[in-house]
Amino acid sequence: MNPPDLDDDTPAAATPDVRAPRPRIVRRAVHGVLLLDKPLGLSSNDALQKVKRLFRAEKAGHTGTLDPLATGLLPICFGAATKFSQASLEADKAYEATLRLGQRTVGGDREGEVIEEKPVNVTPEQLQAACARFVGEIDQIPPMHSALKKDGKALYKYARAGVEVERPARRITIHSLDILSWDAEALHLRIAVRCTKGTYVRTLAEDIGAALGCGAHLAALQRTGSGRLRVAEALPLDQLEAMSEAERDALLYSPDCMLHDWPQVVLPPAEAERFIAGMRRKVAQPDAPAVRVYGPNPAVFLGSAHIEGGELIADRLLSPAEVQALMLNPRNARQAVIA
Repeated sequence: MNPPDLDDDTPAAATPDVRAPRPRIVRRAVHGVLLLDKPLGLSSNDALQKVKRLFRAEKAGHTGTLDPLATGLLPICFGAATKFSQASLEADKAYEATLRLGQRTVGGDREGEVIEEKPVNVTPEQLQAACARFVGEIDQIPPMHSALKKDGKALYKYARAGVEVERPARRITIHSLDILSWDAEALHLRIAVRCTKGTYVRTLAEDIGAALGCGAHLAALQRTGSGRLRVAEALPLDQLEAMSEAERDALLYSPDCMLHDWPQVVLPPAEAERFIAGMRRKVAQPDAPAVRVYGPNPAVFLGSAHIEGGELIADRLLSPAEVQALMLNPRNARQAVIA
């Protein structure tokens, strides 16, 4: 019998892949609102998916996109709270932004190529005057680098292909625009902005630069508020990841934290049951386009409604099971600390 040929280059049999399958996440019903402090470099959807996996939530959504460049408040709605997320989407927003004067870039932010540089010779008085021009109702043209769509295609896709399309101006309101600091050496202007939804701060940065005659781009952006929710109450992702599931659950706010500017209606037990069933109820309150409705215990949130002709008409209702979950689980009845 001949010995085996040690120089035989015949390929060995393939080793079977014995890696263990990735464990399947067992989803669960979670109800409430998490205030996330979104980190730099992560898209809003990526942040949402990470948080959804952490909570093992069956259903979740966020209430307003933040670019990867931006950090700050990103409310995450779980379960029943998703029914009321539109209120947070429609709410006024607050930001702190850093503008780099003297440079215009592709896309209007620090990640874009510099396309123009100009000297910066401005006084504090000129900075104040330029910012004051944008307070109130203004027409703003959305940037090409945005998720708005033209003929069914996102504007940023046109921009990546080097195509610029016409965008109609949109009416927005800047409620306040305050200068926080001016670094004449770094040419960084920090501002605080409170505005209506749909305001593009990068466009505002470019417009302020144009008003000053030197150009500008957005160097940093943090969302500090949405409605009456504040980033001071939000937690960063890495801190959430280090917590136990019970600790994370204890952070959830009741869904009505997004509706605190609305009038409230408190119903007695029998009326509350009829309201949850979708029946109209007579109330001794003035007509209102939107109200938040509670059971006999004000902590038991039932849903949203409007009052017309003295009748309470349901708009968004929690199911009996969702109401029961909130009643039995005090962690979901946590009241938001709002300014």
